[in-house]
Amino acid sequence: MAPQLMQKTTPVTTMADKGGATFQRPVAIVDIGSNSVRLVAYEGLARAPTAIFNEKVLCGLGRGVMITGQLPQEGIDKALQALRRFKILARNMHIDNIAVLATAAVRDAQNGKAFLKEAEAAIGEPIDLLTGADEAELSALGVLSGIYQPDGVAGDLGGGSLELIQIADAQLGEGITLPLGGLALADAAKGSPRAAVKIVRDALASAAPLQNMQGRTFYAVGGTWRALARLHMRQRNYPLKVMHNYIIPARDAADFAGLVERVETDSLVSIGSVAAPRRPLLSYGAIVLEEIIRIAAPKEIVLSASGVREGLLYKRLSQRARTEDPLLAEAHAMNRLRSRAPRHGEELCAWSDQFLASTHLEETTEETRLRHVGCLLADVAWRAHPDYRGEQSMNLIAHAPFLGIDHAGRAFLALAVAYRHEGIDSDVSPQIRALISARQLDRARILGAVLRVAYLISTAMPDVLGQTPMRCSRTHVKLSLPARFAPLMSDRLQNRLKQLAKLIGREPQVNIIPED
Repeated sequence: MAPQLMQKTTPVTTMADKGGATFQRPVAIVDIGSNSVRLVAYEGLARAPTAIFNEKVLCGLGRGVMITGQLPQEGIDKALQALRRFKILARNMHIDNIAVLATAAVRDAQNGKAFLKEAEAAIGEPIDLLTGADEAELSALGVLSGIYQPDGVAGDLGGGSLELIQIADAQLGEGITLPLGGLALADAAKGSPRAAVKIVRDALASAAPLQNMQGRTFYAVGGTWRALARLHMRQRNYPLKVMHNYIIPARDAADFAGLVERVETDSLVSIGSVAAPRRPLLSYGAIVLEEIIRIAAPKEIVLSASGVREGLLYKRLSQRARTEDPLLAEAHAMNRLRSRAPRHGEELCAWSDQFLASTHLEETTEETRLRHVGCLLADVAWRAHPDYRGEQSMNLIAHAPFLGIDHAGRAFLALAVAYRHEGIDSDVSPQIRALISARQLDRARILGAVLRVAYLISTAMPDVLGQTPMRCSRTHVKLSLPARFAPLMSDRLQNRLKQLAKLIGREPQVNIIPED
């Protein structure tokens, strides 16, 4: 069933140690934005890159640029200090592959070129000054790399500008850039929210990427929108703290944005979770978001933690690597790093394929994809104390830095593997269960029950499941054991098989197969 989902990844950039083993070379990106300067180091250039270090400094380079035309000296000093620090950090991490990007504030300021010269000396690397079109493209590529099959418009809100670009069928439209970043908008509106609304409304009225958006998705990129979403999460007491792929229905997002515009920032619930220098920008980010919703009428707002930096990494990949599924790539990596026998996880995919096909239960392509990921992650908590393996696997999977999966998918995987450890009748995390549908919960319990049978037979070792197929007839779940494995039959195995059979409306049956 959908064997192409079981793809494996190949390292993109590797080097060899003295023993001849290969490993990925770390890479880093420094992003000189209008509000912050950030260093992110990644384990390597891969389809699902893992950040090994992430630090930002809020410099406010874009503050006042719309009024004075100059980068403020205080912001310049902070940025140069941050770049000198980042140079040392990169050297300490043995990173020699560093890309440095500068965006709207530096692009728009009269003293931008002079700053770039100082900045290149500080970081010790050439700096690529992005155009607005470059920013839009890289933001969209970031969304494409991190969201599974996106369809809609990516909007990257920085301190100086807003980039908008259409994404459909893995293709990008023509991007535009508008001077609607938080710092730029605050300057242009002279601190007046009413004036800001008019500026945003006029600027967005003819924005081509927002046309034909009704009922589609708006992908929100950028620190200010992430801060708004974090507050929205806290207001709802949302059970996950993962920002990537957090979904807010458009009407709800518009109402919340209106609330942020009206009230004093410091009175918002959980405002302490937002850095103090970013708080004044929240209301301007809310104004832009509310106007986008009013004009474009999207179905939902999806937060993307993948933006320009991740887009640049994605752009550097080979065409073959770009076509890989990032969720499966990361699941294979976790399986290799954390499971007792990684090949067993791969065999589980095929074993469960055959079983599910025999049940004749309808399974969508996405459900097959998630089941394969669940098989690969089923043993990642084996080193934990037996009493806490379910809890640890749930926390690990629910909060892992996965790409290409929404929060309902995370909840499904976390629950399925927790059921594998704790039993399918366990009262596992009502809060996480609330994130998925009744069908998804049923499938999570079925997968958990399948895994419970598989691990009791195989002891997490490869080359066993292929000899012990499990199939369904119209009335029974039939587990076949070769005669030499007959002693594996026990009350415990019988009970697990009975639980699985009950879930899908059948009776358990064990067949002992004679051998020559």
